Amino acid sequence: MVKQVVTACFVLFHGIIFYWAFMTSCSNVQSSSKSIPTIARYFGTKGRYEEVNTYLIDDIFAINDSLVTQPSSKCNAVHLTAIIRHGTRLPTNKNVLKMRDFYNLVLRNASGNVNYLSEIKSKWTMWYTQDMDGQLVDKGRHDHSYLAQRLIKWFPSLLSEDNVRNGGVKLKTSSKHRCVNSTIAFRMGLMQGLNIEVDLNITINDTLMRYFDQCERYVKEVESNKSALAEMNRFNEGPEMKRSMEKMADRLEVPYASITDDSMEAAFYLCAYEFTINGLNSPWCQLFDESDAEVMEYVNDLKQYWKRSYGHEINSKSSCILFHDLFSRLDRIEDQINSNSSVSEAVMVQVGHAETLIPLFTLLDLFKDDTPLKSTNFATQQNRTFRSGRFVPYAANLLVVMYNCLDGIRIGVRLNEKSLTLPGLSDPVPLYKDVKKRYNALLSGCDQDTVCKIS
Repeated sequence: MVKQVVTACFVLFHGIIFYWAFMTSCSNVQSSSKSIPTIARYFGTKGRYEEVNTYLIDDIFAINDSLVTQPSSKCNAVHLTAIIRHGTRLPTNKNVLKMRDFYNLVLRNASGNVNYLSEIKSKWTMWYTQDMDGQLVDKGRHDHSYLAQRLIKWFPSLLSEDNVRNGGVKLKTSSKHRCVNSTIAFRMGLMQGLNIEVDLNITINDTLMRYFDQCERYVKEVESNKSALAEMNRFNEGPEMKRSMEKMADRLEVPYASITDDSMEAAFYLCAYEFTINGLNSPWCQLFDESDAEVMEYVNDLKQYWKRSYGHEINSKSSCILFHDLFSRLDRIEDQINSNSSVSEAVMVQVGHAETLIPLFTLLDLFKDDTPLKSTNFATQQNRTFRSGRFVPYAANLLVVMYNCLDGIRIGVRLNEKSLTLPGLSDPVPLYKDVKKRYNALLSGCDQDTVCKIS
């Protein structure tokens, strides 16, 4: 009963906050175009899901079979694990403060005579407040509700009424309100898609979905260590960022010294949030051309690379617990199939953060470039694989599907509803024994207590 009351409060509070925010923004920027900003694909982890699956812009319920390699027709899907990032959210406290400071700078000091600057000054007000602090918005709820309904289309035998009613579908989430509310929205999408009403429990588990907070070595060596992001800081002081900052100052007709890397980030966020939350191509987006957006994307990718990915070994190792959770489940289902028992879990849905997915991707050797991302190689990294906006936008998802086939048990992996071939394996739907062989070193090691212990 207490959990239900807490959940209801989350939803009610968020609904009030978003309605007020949405109406404020609409009333202040009515003349803004609703087209997609030309720089939207550079928003990184602040980007919307539709930018990686553009066909969803026309039909949010569409599934694209051409993007998926299916196993033989003689195979049956027996299990799905879906690890999903929360949906579109409002900015956090820290970002709201940066955005407010930049907005005030523009109001006080900007003197350019261009239309977009006039629009910012006369028709836009600072509607972001600190009490929003990363709350899920309506768009974020839709992200998960619609994803659930698409997954029903992808896996009708797994996300079925029988499995939902009989406890074969499990929902697990981080304790953060944006994740809890995303999970509630996913559950609502399931009920709508199946046209049923079932009291499907949601389990909160930060040990799995926020493992990075509980890995002592990671917290000390990276999260709380200012030098861990030295490459990003050096890039912020480098020639590419300096040139973009000067261009920003010229557009606003303010002294060069008044524009900092925080100013650039705030302006970029103002453009990104207005679009992802309200679908507006706001005047803030006019402060960047494509080359500036590429610079801002690289800053974000440097942050994700060094704070969550290949930059430090502990980043990926901190996800060992989630890795073992996945493979333990797959092993258990493999045993059930081999013993002709019924599968205990048809679907496991786990909702977390970009910080949940990126270290796991890294542990699996995904999105790894030959050359590390550094402050000095922006020019040579234009074709890099590591582009966070392409693999962890809002509602990003890793889907692991287990199939029972005539020649054995096979595994299909999809990223954001597209087939993904695991590194070192040529078959897009390999035998499960080959997947385990590929990751044998991690399966036989990668102990969470050991890797997270401070020596």
